[in-house]
Amino acid sequence: MGMNQFLQSLSDLETINRAPGYFKFEQHSVAAHSFKVAEEAQFLGDVEEQAGNAVNWRLLYEKALNHDYTERFIGDIKTPVKYATPELRHMLADVEDSLTANFIHNEIPKQFQAAYTRRLGEGKDATLEGQILSVADKVDLLYESFGEIQKGNPEPVYTEIYRESLTTILKFQNMACVQYFLKEVLPELLSADFSDRQKLQSMTHDLLQHAEEK
Repeated sequence: MGMNQFLQSLSDLETINRAPGYFKFEQHSVAAHSFKVAEEAQFLGDVEEQAGNAVNWRLLYEKALNHDYTERFIGDIKTPVKYATPELRHMLADVEDSLTANFIHNEIPKQFQAAYTRRLGEGKDATLEGQILSVADKVDLLYESFGEIQKGNPEPVYTEIYRESLTTILKFQNMACVQYFLKEVLPELLSADFSDRQKLQSMTHDLLQHAEEK
């Protein structure tokens, strides 16, 4: 038993499309998403480090690169479905955990099993690195949905995905990287010229204001 199955399975992530079942102008694979989240987490980590917070870079990169590997087993489930109820989310997480544990036990050499148990486990935890991952994942989802809105995609789901992404990001608004994103990055994104700009700007303003009032 070597690492062949794991290395070969990386190509599977290129064939799993995100936001399945909806019309989209631009396809995004799980593999591409993982790379982008790693890049976004890297930037957010830079902001946290400049704010004086200690970042465990190895842990951050491991979390970001591997956070959706388990979708190789069950695919990318539609966001509204995945989060429909806490019970469903827990059931899906249990299935992912079971399949991941079985894969590690059967396909990963013993000397690497501890490392891959760490890497393929749930990365969005209470650590700084886990919180950065949570934000980076939603930043990428926000950009994916924005790209479809900007192109004039009539599917209303992308507006809802944008809303859900920003709402989740705002749950971490005390983090330095989120404050920077909201102040420096998001306004620049919304300054682009597209047909629904006023609507999206209004929604964003309402979400930000609601978060400030909490």
